[in-house]
Amino acid sequence: MKTKDWFTEWFNTSYYHILYKDRNDSDAQLFMKNITEFLALPKSTHILDLPCGKGRHSVFLNSLGYKVTGGDLSKNSIEFAKQFENDTLNFEVHDMRKPFNNNYDSVFNLFTSFGYFEDDAEDILILKNIKNGLSKDGYFVFDFLNANKVKANLVTEETKIVDDITFNIKREITNGFILKQISFFADGKKHSYTERVKFLDLEKMTSYLNKVGFTIKNVFGDYSLNDFDPKTSNRLILTAK
Repeated sequence: MKTKDWFTEWFNTSYYHILYKDRNDSDAQLFMKNITEFLALPKSTHILDLPCGKGRHSVFLNSLGYKVTGGDLSKNSIEFAKQFENDTLNFEVHDMRKPFNNNYDSVFNLFTSFGYFEDDAEDILILKNIKNGLSKDGYFVFDFLNANKVKANLVTEETKIVDDITFNIKREITNGFILKQISFFADGKKHSYTERVKFLDLEKMTSYLNKVGFTIKNVFGDYSLNDFDPKTSNRLILTAK
């Protein structure tokens, strides 16, 4: 029997949303404003936010005047996001590994939502789907952690208490993956989940994008769109066509 992917199980739990409930929306909104202005995306642009989680980026992009579709594998997240739907904003359950039914003017992959899979071929398949789902001259916007900085500053153990739950977090880099093991006791039992994203630096991501025929147009290192520095930048942000 095939076990579920780690993200299918973890992202569907209420605990995932408790642990990360203090994520900084103002950072996300600054980035959305800056990147849409930088790319000079006309208001007629239809943006796919994939995966969209509970829809925070999608809702803000829509408030800037764009038509937005949010897709995510987590049924719980999509059910939550659907409360925000309107004529120009809709959400649907979608697995990135499946082709899209529509064409989009821009596809945004935000907040380190890539590199989940053991096999490079699955990550490349996702990029193929994105490329095939983009209209001619459409932009792909990719926002990932800066793997080099994470490696240099790895916090191997940490404890966070959120809503009276003590989350014990361990991090390691092994076999080409950045692993974050999260264990805690809640609702009468022990829980344990492991987040796992591929160690994707600029070189590896460039090779992925080249393989599917994308051309990188810009490389930024933070949400203010400063130049990327492998040692000091917090993010690896790429735009590609």
